[in-house]
Amino acid sequence: MRACASNAPGDRFRYNHRMNRRQFLAAPLAAPAVLAQGRNTRPNILVLIADDLGLHTGAYGDAQAKMPNLDRMAAEGVRFTNAFCTTASCSASRSVIFTGLHNHANGQYGHAHAYHKMSLLPHVKPLSALLKPAGYRTGIAGKFHVAPAAQFGWDYFAEGRGRNVQSLAERFQKFLDATENRPWYMHIGYDDPHRLGRGFGNELEHPGVVKTSFEPSLIRVPSFLPDNEPTRREVAEYYEASNRFDQGVGMILDILRARNQLDRTMIVVMSDNGMAFPNAKTNVYDAGARLPLIIRGPDAPAGTVNEALVHWPDLVPTMLEWAGAKGPEYGLHGRSFANVLGQPRPAGWDQVHLSHTFHEITMYYPMRGTRTRQYKYLRNLYPELAFPQASDLWESPTWQSVVKLGDSGRVGMRPAAQYLHRPAEELYDITADPDEVSNLAHVPAHSKALETLRRETHAFRKRTNDPWLINDREGPFANLG
Repeated sequence: MRACASNAPGDRFRYNHRMNRRQFLAAPLAAPAVLAQGRNTRPNILVLIADDLGLHTGAYGDAQAKMPNLDRMAAEGVRFTNAFCTTASCSASRSVIFTGLHNHANGQYGHAHAYHKMSLLPHVKPLSALLKPAGYRTGIAGKFHVAPAAQFGWDYFAEGRGRNVQSLAERFQKFLDATENRPWYMHIGYDDPHRLGRGFGNELEHPGVVKTSFEPSLIRVPSFLPDNEPTRREVAEYYEASNRFDQGVGMILDILRARNQLDRTMIVVMSDNGMAFPNAKTNVYDAGARLPLIIRGPDAPAGTVNEALVHWPDLVPTMLEWAGAKGPEYGLHGRSFANVLGQPRPAGWDQVHLSHTFHEITMYYPMRGTRTRQYKYLRNLYPELAFPQASDLWESPTWQSVVKLGDSGRVGMRPAAQYLHRPAEELYDITADPDEVSNLAHVPAHSKALETLRRETHAFRKRTNDPWLINDREGPFANLG
């Protein structure tokens, strides 16, 4: 891909969108991917996705976490330091991962299961359906959380039991046993470190797992959370569940190594959204949206730290390029980062977009935004609403410790009242204010950044056919173009 002729953010994004459409609409159906070693063969593709894991591994600078398998993978592959989900909610985020479309366009606006009952629009073609015509065998094990399953066309479908990491490894072996000599794509969804009720499932029996406990009194609480005894207990539980996910990753790597497939497989380790705590999950602050992304494989140069700003719509285009597979007849919302995987700071990767609408069906709080290297801009579409709490977060000891303090309660450095009642626009200088506490939207010195990102966000919403744009026909945002 040639360099973009313009450095203007809007021009650059329009150029990349056009290139994305040309690249994948014109791609031959089963063109072979050429790997770094020059072998004319297509790699296997394996996605290992944690549930609610933030940047809490040693590879990302968290010395108290115990995640040796992820840390080793980062040393043997590429670690992205600026990878973002677009919506910090399980079903909605996974829908973006599977489709390459923002959830406001793919129809999976919120949770798929039970009474929430949201699902993909009928015309949407998930990655698994796009890889099958290119000769890939496809499978999923563990947490799925997107609907309808029939739209994916899985060759192997073993949903559920995502907290039993040994069972997931066994199901992966069954998938491989039936794959023979075809390239394959496998998606393994773990339930860890998601909450299980008010805890994290650590009291259950976990076959094949070495229990790794953490002492609450020694825990260093992330700065975006209240530092008190209930929170330290919960964060300690979270770290234990995170370690269990890491042990599951180790089991999968052992299977690939034993079958001599480790170095023929592009392995993606990631998370759907940040930790299930206030300020993180269901928010699009960095605590909920900035996530681990580690890629190991034949086209991932070992030990690379990649600072490109990438987001989950970029995953489908990237995997299609790895596979030499054709994209859908409609345009995707991301672009492939395959050709910049080994570059520490590639040019033109300096902006991503955010779009959240629902978590649970009762949690309606649509937010849109743009994140650059310096700024985060958020547009809260209905600021008259109080920010709704996810049921498991509301019941958590961490949130209840904030509630007990009433007006003096704080979520990290953010007053609880500010957390619950948000203005129409938020602007943060991430470099100076990483916890996103000081809203600069009404500070004159930042008015140029505000106007630029306001227009960038509006253009992104138009480009991706955001249905909620209809509400901007009148009012202060009506003249943005």
